[in-house]
Amino acid sequence: MVSSRKILLTTSRNPTPRIRTFCNDLARVIPSIVRVNRGKMSVDEVAEETLEHDADSVVIVDRWHGGPSSIKFFHLGESGLVLIPPIIHVADIRLRREFSVSKVKPARSLVLLASKNSEEVSRTAEAFSKFFSVPILSMEEAFKAGSTLLRLARDKANRIVITFMVEPNHVEVGPRITVSSVKW
Repeated sequence: MVSSRKILLTTSRNPTPRIRTFCNDLARVIPSIVRVNRGKMSVDEVAEETLEHDADSVVIVDRWHGGPSSIKFFHLGESGLVLIPPIIHVADIRLRREFSVSKVKPARSLVLLASKNSEEVSRTAEAFSKFFSVPILSMEEAFKAGSTLLRLARDKANRIVITFMVEPNHVEVGPRITVSSVKW
């Protein structure tokens, strides 16, 4: 359940402090993530940085009006970064510090838990499973695994919500990502 591959995480240019904190939160709950400040790096320079960190994939958090607007996934190809679906359009985020939990250690392993009542949630979960190299488990298997859970489900407004939970206590530790749409 611990992935040996590395994934570079960065932002679009000029991220806000909230986006930087969001990326730091993601790096704490996804074990394979290597967080890098982008600064003035071009996309080609991000690809070079990916090679320097011995990574094969990149996650870029884009900004719009001061907050995260989308999360894009890339694989490193021969000609540079290649965008792969889906693009996650973000409606809202809730940072780790906004949850009332005591200090939580960085995740050592990650598993995926997805509600089965939505085709879009299932499809997104399969894409995440493949990209992050983590298994999709049933509720019972996930609780036994003792790993950090990446959970995808629908909220009351029928939007996809991505949450991170620590087992065995089943406590949400953040960040929480409310998705406005998933673009394939």
